[in-house]
Amino acid sequence: MLINREDMLELTRRMTLKRHCFGRVAGAYFDADGINNGTFNVHFGNLDAVETKKNIEIAKTIPFSETNEQLKGYRFPNGQDWKQSMWQLLSAFKQNGLKDDALLDVFYEVVSENYHTDRDYAVLMFYGCYDVPVKGTDKAWMEGSEEVYDFIICAVSPLVGEYEPGLPEFGFLFPAFTNRSSDSRHICIYHKEPEFLQRELLEKILGAVEE
Repeated sequence: MLINREDMLELTRRMTLKRHCFGRVAGAYFDADGINNGTFNVHFGNLDAVETKKNIEIAKTIPFSETNEQLKGYRFPNGQDWKQSMWQLLSAFKQNGLKDDALLDVFYEVVSENYHTDRDYAVLMFYGCYDVPVKGTDKAWMEGSEEVYDFIICAVSPLVGEYEPGLPEFGFLFPAFTNRSSDSRHICIYHKEPEFLQRELLEKILGAVEE
């Protein structure tokens, strides 16, 4: 699946300090051995300006990355392989807006068991809601909206200080944003260095790898 760069740029235009579409951020901190050192779950509106800016920069890295190089589109498999994917868990995150800590703990455990690094890191989860505006045939923006696009961004970031995540090395956008619309059959997965895939985690998310 090829990702349209313009779709990603449209999303990132709603990821600024003054005009963002995020409602909640949750996360967990791990040491290099995958030991959980604490979690959090807060409404985005409860962050101060400094923390808001830092979190937006982290989340924005995923859709703003190099399209079809760092950020690639994958289809969830059909048949029995689909049952082995994490589609249902990710869909639940979207539906409940990251408000279920028990489900988040399940996801954090999956990451800690399948993500390989020699550094302490954080797993950050962002819930966003974008009211997709109507676009005329002349590509001009019009009043009203075509749909509401609810999405999850995951960012796995090395810690650059105590409980201080840097820019992500792995992450994803779910569901994909395809032709300016929600596409739940696909997920966009980010690797900072595409030549070094987190293959075990990638396969755990998808059940099987299909670009």
